[in-house]
Amino acid sequence: MKNRLKVLRAERDWTQADLAERLDVSRQTINAIEKGKFDPSLPLAFRIARLFALSIEEIFDDE
Repeated sequence: MKNRLKVLRAERDWTQADLAERLDVSRQTINAIEKGKFDPSLPLAFRIARLFALSIEEIFDDE
């Protein structure tokens, strides 16, 4: 699944570790999501959307 997570994170000058800490997941999880190797669970997708004040659809694209 494509996503804008890396761009959104970079706009805030957050490292993957910073974002992982805010979402209570590992840095490796953030890396895998950004690279499209892992799709977040629905609860995690909602947490990501709330953190960036965007809808899930604005962050993730099922292509």
